[in-house]
Amino acid sequence: MKKTLARWLTDIWYKDPFIGVWLSPLGFIFSDVVKFRKFLYRRGLLKTHTLPVPVIVVGNITVGGTGKTPLIIWLAGFLKESGFKPGIISRGYGGQAEAWPQMVTAESDPQNVGDEALLIAKRTGCPVAVGPLRVDAANRLLEQADCNVILSDDGLQHYALNRDIEIAVVDGERRFGNGYCLPAGPLREPIERIQNVDFVIVNGEKSEENEFSMQLEGGLAVNLMTGEQKPLQEFKAVGCHAIAGIGHPERFFKLLEAAGLTCITHSFPDHYAFQRHDIEFTDNKPVLMTEKDAVKCTAFAGKQHWSVPVTAVPEPVFSEQLLKTLREKHDR
Repeated sequence: MKKTLARWLTDIWYKDPFIGVWLSPLGFIFSDVVKFRKFLYRRGLLKTHTLPVPVIVVGNITVGGTGKTPLIIWLAGFLKESGFKPGIISRGYGGQAEAWPQMVTAESDPQNVGDEALLIAKRTGCPVAVGPLRVDAANRLLEQADCNVILSDDGLQHYALNRDIEIAVVDGERRFGNGYCLPAGPLREPIERIQNVDFVIVNGEKSEENEFSMQLEGGLAVNLMTGEQKPLQEFKAVGCHAIAGIGHPERFFKLLEAAGLTCITHSFPDHYAFQRHDIEFTDNKPVLMTEKDAVKCTAFAGKQHWSVPVTAVPEPVFSEQLLKTLREKHDR
């Protein structure tokens, strides 16, 4: 049911020009609520918390995946190379821990802390804290780890946490859909919000002068059981299954197609809780999946299961401008 609803909404937001118009009054109501909430924060009626270190928020103004997590991973590595000590906070979406906030390590259970947070901890080696209240997660991080800059995975709309730099990630193919706010369209905030962030990163080809492009590159497959690595090209000769439980599964499928693979594709809702039967097929063909899905499937994976890591590659001018802005904030 959830899978069908997600596809129906996606079709309305990005393909159907009529139903979104009929629902647009609901979108206007949602937009007004968002604006009123921001007004309460500006007037101090809702409290904003400022941390003793710079905060970089990486988010989007649309529902669904745009490539935030790969960018967070890249940013963590870039900041470490530049002499900073980054820590990362996240909502921990899908996590079912009994108490929040939670520190995340590479050995954490994704059922407790969420799939994205676990992937980030594994890939970056940085201290990670998760919780519904990002201010609490950030304070826990500062208590237990040596950080001088905090990256917030998502949270562009979490105004309780003051931020020094805002980065909005945009899907280069789907952009902003029909341009309406929820539920008529995919927007979490009115479209003009994109004009107020510090940096706009487009996952794909940029279309505006003030945007920076980012490519996701992935050429290897990693076996979930053995850790063996193979170039994707070695799967050309055999048919494969490709599964993706991310915000925009087609992006993953296109990556495999671009590598010359022929795959039977299987889409699942974002943050889907995979079970063994979801990834087992009677034909015994290789099964390729995203890294985010792999962290939830490793416990019951077989030799036919492979993850395909991707790496974000922003254009170099973005790195230069981000570092300049951050150092100005850090030295204040």
